[in-house]
Amino acid sequence: MEARVIDAVAWDIDGTLIDSEPLHHRSLLEASASFGVELKDLPPLAFRGVHMDEVWLLVRDRLPAALDRAVWIEAIEHRYVAGVGQLQPIAGATVTLARLHRANVVQICVSNSSRRIVDANLMALGAAPYLRFSISLDDVANGKPNPEPYAQAAARLGVAASRLLAVEDSWTGLASARGAGLRTAAIARDSDLEADWQIDGLTEVADIVLSGRRFAPEHLPQQPAG
Repeated sequence: MEARVIDAVAWDIDGTLIDSEPLHHRSLLEASASFGVELKDLPPLAFRGVHMDEVWLLVRDRLPAALDRAVWIEAIEHRYVAGVGQLQPIAGATVTLARLHRANVVQICVSNSSRRIVDANLMALGAAPYLRFSISLDDVANGKPNPEPYAQAAARLGVAASRLLAVEDSWTGLASARGAGLRTAAIARDSDLEADWQIDGLTEVADIVLSGRRFAPEHLPQQPAG
């Protein structure tokens, strides 16, 4: 077996470990409707991977002028947390977390959601025993796609960014991880996502890490010219 080339795994949560996107969307629509605004024209994945501060800016012109951002976000989060018991893990999530934990692979979570949402999701997943720590939007000055969340993760772990694997399902998360110098694995629901590894299921993450698998030929990093 080759020497391991990945020292730790940094998991995105929403849409990667837990099937939360429908609840996020429903909470957004219901909370906005409570303030007299219908957003039903928005597609279900309109804001996949986008943090709430950015969502606020994107829909601000459709909301009442007097509505406070914090009040709006609180209303959304209240509905989300109330429904978190309905959530199901993405296929392969629990078994992969457990397999990596048994192999003594360090695991963390890096999310674009608030601390309140992150903690609710991790409780629903039962993931806490497998994780060293989690990073939420509240822990950084700039959320994904800015590199800060993943740069902070590597710094806190004390590992080289190139030996940390980010597992993501959105372009914002992948851009953040790449910008911080991490290796990346993308859940292949969208062929346009660029990553070092395209995976069809989460169990492949353990295979990549534990086999010491290097880059698939089609995902080799480009060498600089000259």
